Amino acid sequence: MITPIEAGLLVFIVATAVMTALLRDVLAAIIVFGGYSLGMAILWIVLQAPDVGLTEAAVGAGVMTVLFLATIARTTRLTGLEATTVDVNLPAAALCVVFVLAVLTTVPALPAVGAGPGENPAFGEISEYYVEEAYDDTHVENVVTAVLVAYRGFDTFGEATVVFAAGVGVLAVLRRGVFE
Repeated sequence: MITPIEAGLLVFIVATAVMTALLRDVLAAIIVFGGYSLGMAILWIVLQAPDVGLTEAAVGAGVMTVLFLATIARTTRLTGLEATTVDVNLPAAALCVVFVLAVLTTVPALPAVGAGPGENPAFGEISEYYVEEAYDDTHVENVVTAVLVAYRGFDTFGEATVVFAAGVGVLAVLRRGVFE
């Protein structure tokens, strides 16, 4: 069952996503998007995925927000604009609602957060093999490290490359005196 904290986070995440899409002021949209990313990071932590939560916090709320703000600082901001209403494409909005409802029908089939081996299909023969044989195969004591580095090495290397490239991009933008 969904907890009140998870429900509140989901409402916050959906609200900030909609606000980001509808805001016409770019600075306000960037700030709200940073809040969206922070909400996602907290949700990942609540759902017991701290590695994904920390990555979302660093890249989504941190790096992307800085890059967006640096982009605004390097461009001209229009002034004197009047607030106007947003025209919503109703057929597209209805299609989005139908899609979300279709995806939500799959939620009851998901195992509960923290479900054990008898309740979660992820705990099968394959995961048992990794837990039992990780040390013998890799000589790494920590099972998570063994899986990330040895069994999923290329994937982890790709993720590390993306984070490194994002960091280099932020440093390159900031070294040009954007915030001086």
